[in-house]
Amino acid sequence: MNDLTFGWFLPTSGDTTCLANNDERIPQSPELFDDVVKAVDNGGYKYLLMPVNATCWEATVVASYYVAQTKNVAPLVALRSGYCNPTLSAKMYATLDQMSGGRLCINLIAGISDDDTLADGIADTKQVRYEKMDEEVSIMKRLWTSDKPIGFEGKHYRVNQVIEPKPLQQPHPPFFLGGGSEQAMDISAKHSSVHLFWGDKPDVIATKIKDMRGRAAKHGRGHVLQFGMRLQIICADTEIEAWDEAHRLIAGATQFNLINNKDGKAAVDGIRRTSEANQRVWKLLEESGDDMKIHPHLWTGISMVRAGAGIAVVGTPKQIAATLDEFVEAGCTSFCLSGYPHAKAARMFSQKVLPLFKSRLSDSLPTAA
Repeated sequence: MNDLTFGWFLPTSGDTTCLANNDERIPQSPELFDDVVKAVDNGGYKYLLMPVNATCWEATVVASYYVAQTKNVAPLVALRSGYCNPTLSAKMYATLDQMSGGRLCINLIAGISDDDTLADGIADTKQVRYEKMDEEVSIMKRLWTSDKPIGFEGKHYRVNQVIEPKPLQQPHPPFFLGGGSEQAMDISAKHSSVHLFWGDKPDVIATKIKDMRGRAAKHGRGHVLQFGMRLQIICADTEIEAWDEAHRLIAGATQFNLINNKDGKAAVDGIRRTSEANQRVWKLLEESGDDMKIHPHLWTGISMVRAGAGIAVVGTPKQIAATLDEFVEAGCTSFCLSGYPHAKAARMFSQKVLPLFKSRLSDSLPTAA
């Protein structure tokens, strides 16, 4: 089947060639972003993940700018629960979908840390943020399909509006969600087009997919929910070169001094308290031993210094493709990828690995469901 989609990550908090060495840091700049976006737009990728945290440039503005600069790729833009009124969100995303010619995906984010959201001025707990997310997506879907005021009354929002425009993509742009808590999985089962898993062993992912299909079936969506992996890629022409590159990437690293959080090591406890997905990634790191492998080509090393998706696929193009195929066998059809430095890694993957999937690539974004 031609159903596989690949996306890449835009490092709006900066890039690097060595995660533990500040001298190797590549600062944020339009020039850095341009290089990555060009590699992605010309490289066969379908979507471009826009990150959000205090050190990132604002995702919706960056996405809107690059929609006008690209021809192929769709921004995957965050909907951060509690940060924006759902009526405004519905208008913003429908407008961007229309203006881009139907190139938009929406990433549902509750945030990995209560400390971070509180620092932003959002006092809601993660449980409340997920409650709001459920209502926000329900409101948006109804606003996008109704020609009459929707009369929504929930725990957190009351909306009785009709809006224009409606999205160009029908019934709406695809929603992605990556989260490991019971609440996150239930909301994803109800609303997502693609449920994203952070790196794990393929057999574990197969079990999780079975569980998610059961949850989705309760909403009549058991066979429409799609699944994807959020992974790092370290690809070289030989396996020795790939592993050398992996080890260079974390040379001198101090465990849990997080490079993608402004509070560094001090942020770890707060993330552990509120992010079950991070708990799982860090548990894999702790269990992976001195070689930090959980599979012949799945490596936990980046999780030493990065919150979020830190599991990397390491190897030659054929080894990486074979490992990704194990996730396809488990039930995944989408891969949201990144690598360091991002433009170089995106070009390497598109030139050496994507051709191995050529006959199975989708011509379109994941189907909204």
